[in-house]
Amino acid sequence: MIIGILSDTHDNLPQLEKAVVFFNKHNVAFVLHAGDFVAPFTLSRMKKLSCDWRGVFGNNDGEKKGLGLASEGKIGEGPLRLELGGRQIVVVHDINQLDLQSEKAALVVSGHTHKPEIVAQPARLLVNPGECSGWISGQSTVAIVDLAALSGKLYTL
Repeated sequence: MIIGILSDTHDNLPQLEKAVVFFNKHNVAFVLHAGDFVAPFTLSRMKKLSCDWRGVFGNNDGEKKGLGLASEGKIGEGPLRLELGGRQIVVVHDINQLDLQSEKAALVVSGHTHKPEIVAQPARLLVNPGECSGWISGQSTVAIVDLAALSGKLYTL
């Protein structure tokens, strides 16, 4: 199963639209968003995904009630735990929300730092897709993960 991962969209609609087109073009089966959508109006772009998606709130998501309603319950407080492609996955905005020593998930998804990074550990993959918005670094990045191979790749939009 191939999934798309993004984070820190921060209301940048053109970059979010590029991410959605990118994920649809690559036929991802599911998308995970690691927080900092910011405003509910951005979710109209997420609805253009050709697959289902889930996300967590970030530290800049002040309008949580509106985001929860606009997402039809697809966004909630982290950590979000789910199983996709036979793999246990946990999604948080800030990786410091987790005790990685006791964490059992094969895929750990986070955002917050705006720094894209993929770290392969024994039986685990840590993925921070960086910032989709590009506001801080000037780079709009996302990730695609192959759950069967437990491998990932970063992409600049």
